Amino acid sequence: MTPSRLEILHSDDDIVVVNKPSGLLSVSSPGASGKTVVDVLKEHRIVALPVHRLDRDVSGVMVLGRHEIARARLEETFRARSVTKLYWALVQGRVVPEAGSWTWPIEDRGADATVSSRGKPALTKFRTLSRIGPCTEVEVDLLTGRYNQIRLHFAYARFPLVGERKYAFGRDAVVKFRRVALHARTLGIVHPQSGMELQFEAPLPVDLTELLSRLKSTSRK
Repeated sequence: MTPSRLEILHSDDDIVVVNKPSGLLSVSSPGASGKTVVDVLKEHRIVALPVHRLDRDVSGVMVLGRHEIARARLEETFRARSVTKLYWALVQGRVVPEAGSWTWPIEDRGADATVSSRGKPALTKFRTLSRIGPCTEVEVDLLTGRYNQIRLHFAYARFPLVGERKYAFGRDAVVKFRRVALHARTLGIVHPQSGMELQFEAPLPVDLTELLSRLKSTSRK
């Protein structure tokens, strides 16, 4: 791993795949300061170009292009929804139904987003993995990539993510956590040069596994 705990899962002449830690920016953005994934890779003499982003709080798998052609091809696969993006999340409440999908359109407002009829189509599929005390552990299949889509859809459904402060009131949280409990666990892509189908996975980081252990211990009492 790098000094900023950025784990490199795969690297070749065309792409680099990383496991981004929570707290590290994916890309530079207005009003946000600090290092980005690109900055940390440069420290290790790896030049890479961002293709997609994860929120600063969110950990997990990201792919970057090593040159402009690779980035353009990867961006096209994301636009065509030819990628697999599976997320792990811990949400407040008992999710009902246990599996399903939400299609509320999302309007990007710059610093945040909202469900609105003026927004763009958004599709989030989910299934329950387990119920732990007052929370539900879910797997989320992100079929579109709107800004803050997972966080917004779950909050709108009245199952805000644990640690959510942007789309839910932290003072109302049944479980306190320092960041949003969301992790990009699996990313499946088509390699921009070889055309091979590749899949990368990142295990839950320590802070999330410790959160689960704490909840399980509390629920048994």
